[in-house]
Amino acid sequence: MCNLRLLELQDIWLVLCITLYVIHIAGAISVVSPQRSMTRSVQEDVFFSVRVTCQGVPTLQWTFMSGAVSRSIGSWRADSSGGGGGSFSNITADYIDRVETYANGSLGLARLRLADAGFYVLTVTEDSGSSKDSGFVLKVNEVIYEDLQYLSVSALVLFCLAGLLMLSMWLLNQAYKKIKACRRRREQNGNETELQPL
Repeated sequence: MCNLRLLELQDIWLVLCITLYVIHIAGAISVVSPQRSMTRSVQEDVFFSVRVTCQGVPTLQWTFMSGAVSRSIGSWRADSSGGGGGSFSNITADYIDRVETYANGSLGLARLRLADAGFYVLTVTEDSGSSKDSGFVLKVNEVIYEDLQYLSVSALVLFCLAGLLMLSMWLLNQAYKKIKACRRRREQNGNETELQPL
């Protein structure tokens, strides 16, 4: 009976140790961000601010998703010294001139386009193989002054067309008056010739 009880305690101790280890591994990665949803305008810059903490030096990967489109933005290995974008950086060609990477996992994206609106996912992977995903939403608005510029150009074109139509109406009216005056003179000359005796 004593051996059986000792065996149960050892089993419980083993299960407890494995559970604590799994909880430790699962909770080892932490991604903290002050803002998960952002709205920017076209041609503005956006900064996905995060602070990643984990055991060891993680590999950071950012992915863009929108509808049926999913593409990698880039990945890099965080630098433990905290400077720059990490020990290596692999940025996709679509983003190479618009992306700034940071060792803490943050990502800067410059000169936004309407197509940049969507979901951004940061995947943090430790050397042990454990990983954690963290999502962000970016909404990109068209710039209002572009609409106003289009509206003002359209109004200017319509104003010019209205001016041309008014000018052509005035010219046609002047031509009509001259033609009418010519006909009157002809009629008067015709009437004078009829009245004169032969």
